[in-house]
Amino acid sequence: MVLGKVADGLARGVEAAQATVSEAFFEPVIRLGVTGLSRAGKTVFITSLVANLIDRGRMPQLLAASNGAIRAAYLRPQPDDTVPRFDYEGHLGALMAETPQWPESTRAVSELRLSLRVQPGGLLGAVSGPRTVHLDIVDYPGEWLLDLALLDKSYDDWSRDTLARLAERDIGAGYLRAAEATDPAAALDEPRAQALAAAFSDYLHAARRAGFSDCTPGRFLLPGDLAGSPVLTFAPLADTRGAGRASLGREMARRFEAYKAKVVKPFFRDHFARIDRQIVLVDALGAIHAGPRALEDLRRAMGEILSAFRPGRNPFLARLLRGRRVEKILFAATKADHLHHSQHPRLTAIMEALVKEARARADFSGAETAAMSIAALRATVEETVDHGGRKLDCVRGTLLDGRQAAFYPGELPEDPARLLQPARDGARKWLDADYEIMTFAPARLSLKPGEGPPHIRLDRAAQFLIGDRL
Repeated sequence: MVLGKVADGLARGVEAAQATVSEAFFEPVIRLGVTGLSRAGKTVFITSLVANLIDRGRMPQLLAASNGAIRAAYLRPQPDDTVPRFDYEGHLGALMAETPQWPESTRAVSELRLSLRVQPGGLLGAVSGPRTVHLDIVDYPGEWLLDLALLDKSYDDWSRDTLARLAERDIGAGYLRAAEATDPAAALDEPRAQALAAAFSDYLHAARRAGFSDCTPGRFLLPGDLAGSPVLTFAPLADTRGAGRASLGREMARRFEAYKAKVVKPFFRDHFARIDRQIVLVDALGAIHAGPRALEDLRRAMGEILSAFRPGRNPFLARLLRGRRVEKILFAATKADHLHHSQHPRLTAIMEALVKEARARADFSGAETAAMSIAALRATVEETVDHGGRKLDCVRGTLLDGRQAAFYPGELPEDPARLLQPARDGARKWLDADYEIMTFAPARLSLKPGEGPPHIRLDRAAQFLIGDRL
């Protein structure tokens, strides 16, 4: 009986090892990370990408689709049993409904496995036949990625930087008053700590609604099951150097360190460190509409996001990512369907300028990078409107209230510096133009057999991210 159990255990071990070797050599896995800040369109991107890989009629720029190398694509159980599954069917159902609706946004890490049957080219392909390539898509909020920058900061460093940002924004006045009325050296009072954390959380939500990007700590915006826990009950305070052991300031600093150790580091260890390819989705149009300060904030946030791909002097990340790196990073300005196609090159140029510094750092680490403008799901059509004797290139779509509207957002400048320089200089508004945005509802879809949802350059994005592995 004992020998039988031992033999059975050995057999299972051999089978598991064989399965691992088989997957490593014959069924390669691409782990694609999808992130971006709030309202950048992560959920729609993943849903449309999967639908267009299953039905590839609208993917001519993905070479493996246009030349027939991809024979089939189908969903499979994901390998990570403890990570929530991305609700592809539910999100696609919302987009395909009689009255289409945008799906709910990303609130936590989720994952989906799409398996592709691919016929290799050349002589080897003729001999070996099709093989399976697994695409594991990992969806996670960009706000969590911004938390990486906290690992390099002490509580006092973070407080000083955060309070300086609040002082530049009218929406920060309420929290600043509460912080100034607080003595960090006073004895810890839990109701006071909770009130400060709640006020700071309210500021972060207001900042995000106002179009600002750098809203950390990210879990204050998406707390999940950590809501109300001590690890999310801290806030920035002025100089705490004189605060004693039992003081409010000392406890705030302790909880800040606990947040880094128990929230930030596990995320990077369990999810980020395993990613091979990465797309960073950016609502650049939303930031431009919000004004110069929001655009400059986005530029700084992109630099902090990309520091995740360059461990630098952070010893935790250096150990974590030793021997591994993200191979390709795509920066994608979303909602290109809100502009006439004649302005897409200008949006792409702005995207490239926004992430120029961050891209340089990623390139230095060896990752291949690119920038483009995309719309994962096209919600508009183009038309030219005669307005006061002037021809305007517009887009037309369905508004959230069901009305049809033609929309002209304004003309983006050919030179991105005309936007980025005033933003760097701290201008409060654009001097020579206003840039508007409109919130369109998804268009009703009537797809032919073999066609995925309509998009703009989703196939080019897929070619850059995974085309070489197919």
